[in-house]
Amino acid sequence: MTSAPDLPYRRCVGILLFNRAGKVWIGRRIAKWDGDGSQKMWQMPQGGIDKGETPVEAAMREMEEEIGTNQADMIGVHPDWLNYELPQELLGSALGGKYRGQTQKWFAMRFLGEDDLIDISGANGHEVEFDRWRWCDIDELIDLVVSFKRPVYARVVAHFKPLASIITN
Repeated sequence: MTSAPDLPYRRCVGILLFNRAGKVWIGRRIAKWDGDGSQKMWQMPQGGIDKGETPVEAAMREMEEEIGTNQADMIGVHPDWLNYELPQELLGSALGGKYRGQTQKWFAMRFLGEDDLIDISGANGHEVEFDRWRWCDIDELIDLVVSFKRPVYARVVAHFKPLASIITN
């Protein structure tokens, strides 16, 4: 049995993407490793930082890979790296079995395009991660994600929530 202290955190980025109405992009993951038996499989774009890549570069790349566009301006950065731990039953299988969880640098971005730019079909040659997507109120986010990610999402929402009203002005 793998134990968390024996494994490192995977360095990642996360993107809270606002539209012009101050809503946040969220996609429903295809992967079924929710860990808590719920159907709360929604998340914002996120992914690993490649060797030689800065967190900002990774955020733009991940956004394009996962949602088909990187037409966005960065409007905020969370000051901390935020960690989440995988539940014990996912250690050794989720994240390639190599990590205990993720340490994430979160960015707030403003979407500059129209919804038709968003393409989660994998037409860009990248693995399909979501089976549907929508814009939601920032206050909905925490209740839509798997339980082990909620503490990170709570910190992200608390930090970036003031931007939702600025976007719409």
